[in-house]
Amino acid sequence: MHKRRLLAGVLLTAVVSVRTISQTKSAKVEAGSEACSGCHSEIYKSYSKTVMANASGMASDGVITGEFNHKTSGVRYRVYKQDEHLWMSYERESEKFRGQRDLLYFIGSGRKGRTYLFSDQGFLFEAPINWYSQEGRWSMTPAYMEAREIPMNLPSFSSCLNCHTSGLQAPAPGTDNKFSGPPFVHGGITCERCHGAGEGHTEGNGPVVSSSSANSPGVRSAIVNPAKLSVERRDSICMECHFEGTAAVEQPGKQVYQFQPGERLADYIHYFLLSGNQPERAEALSQFEALSLSACKRKSGDKMWCGSCHDPHAEPGAGEKAAYYRSKCLNCHGEAFAAKHHPDKPDCRQCHMPALPSKDVAHTEGTDHRIRRYPNAPPVPRLQARGTAGAPLVAFPESDASLATTRDFALAWEALAQRNVEGASHQAEEYLRKAVTESQDDPLLLAALGFVEQKHGHEKEARELYERTLKIEPLANDVATNLGILEARSGNLRRAVELWQGAFERAPHRSAIGMNLAMAFCAAGQKEEARRYVLRVLEFNPDYGKGKALLVHLNGDPVQCRP
Repeated sequence: MHKRRLLAGVLLTAVVSVRTISQTKSAKVEAGSEACSGCHSEIYKSYSKTVMANASGMASDGVITGEFNHKTSGVRYRVYKQDEHLWMSYERESEKFRGQRDLLYFIGSGRKGRTYLFSDQGFLFEAPINWYSQEGRWSMTPAYMEAREIPMNLPSFSSCLNCHTSGLQAPAPGTDNKFSGPPFVHGGITCERCHGAGEGHTEGNGPVVSSSSANSPGVRSAIVNPAKLSVERRDSICMECHFEGTAAVEQPGKQVYQFQPGERLADYIHYFLLSGNQPERAEALSQFEALSLSACKRKSGDKMWCGSCHDPHAEPGAGEKAAYYRSKCLNCHGEAFAAKHHPDKPDCRQCHMPALPSKDVAHTEGTDHRIRRYPNAPPVPRLQARGTAGAPLVAFPESDASLATTRDFALAWEALAQRNVEGASHQAEEYLRKAVTESQDDPLLLAALGFVEQKHGHEKEARELYERTLKIEPLANDVATNLGILEARSGNLRRAVELWQGAFERAPHRSAIGMNLAMAFCAAGQKEEARRYVLRVLEFNPDYGKGKALLVHLNGDPVQCRP
């Protein structure tokens, strides 16, 4: 009984995720832009210089060296090249604590910023530091500016890789970031990401998809001309990576990285915004949403799209931008208007699309795509979590409103509840209870409702929902972790350990799971096994304070089961 009380007292908070539980389908392997260069050499040459084409690659091809001291954690970081490899080292001199990682890939063209990825035993992670181009300096990654510990266990999720790479591969079943080989086939965004797979096209027998054929189901292997697609399918190509929404819900059995040009993005993911917006930061809008708010877009309707102003195959040089984008404005406004509208200020962008700060290097706009008539008008609302208390979620774009299901609203509200949006927990619970009755075998719904019951202290109901989830998705790590906590609290340590061991094997960077195991074995008097799990935690999270403290207590005399 004493051991049970000790364990229950140190168990960490249960977790919930609305991320897709299992990912087993690989994306189609792409030929790459080089396959197009023979027939489209000029386009290939110009495109290869664009931001999209250079959104990622091998670290050795995107070297930015440097070093900095992070005051809060007392750590000195350094990025340097040695023996044809790019390395990141970290050191806290006061503790004689140091280490390094071999950087494999870069993410970010360098226009706004860049970071790097490294692999640890097949698991892919983001480096905890970023290069900020606008400021010309290295610093911590945005969410960890004030971190007191080195966050070395930041998984590189498919949702991020998808919009920087091509030929993204599916992670191993039950994992978010483990790959048996290279995580993607090509660096940057290749031609096929917008034009579809080129199978058969290079032999001259691949059709070009028109708006009529693209509306037919099953068209996946033809070359796509986005401008000739139906409006929904045309906009889907840009929206996949230039819109995030307040909440996004992947559809059952689908992952966004499986989307192919010519398909409907709405078949893969549904987006939501909170209504009842309050003015806040303009720079937190994604390009697609900002454009939808512009008078130009509202008056032009479907005729106006990203391609109206942007040539995806080429970017104008710094000295050409003013004239280039002015010509796009005059396509609608005409030369007569330009002759009398501030003819001494030929750069329309300076007043109507000013540059916005984007220090977080997130998927937010760097130019104000609202195209405001009066540039000093109040800023638009923040993207991430905005709206008055009780404001409803609305589908985006509005044309997708009829597609939204109870499941969508349940998981969208649950995602907002995790971000502590006022009123979201109540809405999430209401929709979850209804959605589970409609879709009784949906593992995401069952897991989310189980977490709600667990928070309410309804352990019997939570256990039943978690068990149902694991029958459908045996590799659901969050569910296994939470059910393990319930089992441990009820005295069933053997089952708790079995659940945690499986989850920790699939996600060894999840320090909380490893610590639960270490505490369980310590409480059972198995010091060496407890020590093994703490060391495993520290392999992936070497600066984890609780892990380091528990290791000290395990090596002490007498042994103490506390972090």
